[in-house]
Amino acid sequence: MRNFAKAAAFATVIALAAQPANAATVLRSYEYFSLNGRTAADLDRELYRRGPVLQKTGQRHPGMTKMRFESRIKYGSNGKSCRVVDATIVVHAHVYLPRWTQRRTAPADLAMIWDTLSADIKRHEESHISIARTAAGNMERQIKGLPWRSDCATLKNDISTLTAKLMKQHDLAQVQFDKVEALNFEDRFGRLLSYRLIREFGKTP
Repeated sequence: MRNFAKAAAFATVIALAAQPANAATVLRSYEYFSLNGRTAADLDRELYRRGPVLQKTGQRHPGMTKMRFESRIKYGSNGKSCRVVDATIVVHAHVYLPRWTQRRTAPADLAMIWDTLSADIKRHEESHISIARTAAGNMERQIKGLPWRSDCATLKNDISTLTAKLMKQHDLAQVQFDKVEALNFEDRFGRLLSYRLIREFGKTP
């Protein structure tokens, strides 16, 4: 199962848009890709063959989340200066996850390993979404907190600069999360498998 375990490398594609939204919330959608196999080697091969492709690298991954931030900014003017009246941001997240076709007929040991791995893949992708939700809320607060400007064009430029800065911070946070997850994968996976064994059979591996 060594290669099968190492296949749990993950990726997130982040994009930014600046159009309508409904506050700092997340709208999720899910897409599943099917794996066919009877052994760990089969599943290892299928993950590398069928996993979603990260366009930047051309590599396939066991799970992936594509996200885009949409924003709506309302401006107010007193004729002499301009301010932000309201700012709402929504994160659109499209999650790609694996689904093993032969799961129900699989041997108990392999099924348990798969269940542990697939649950960890989903947790990982949901964590990326949580990072994005936090970034969206922070973006809302900072945009709303901008002071009055002499005109709305200047304010819009300031918002664009601030948004670019905050998105860069968000992207770095996502990359750092992936690095930490990759370093801790084997230990984490071992713990998760032990917990599942104890929960289902009352014993450790």
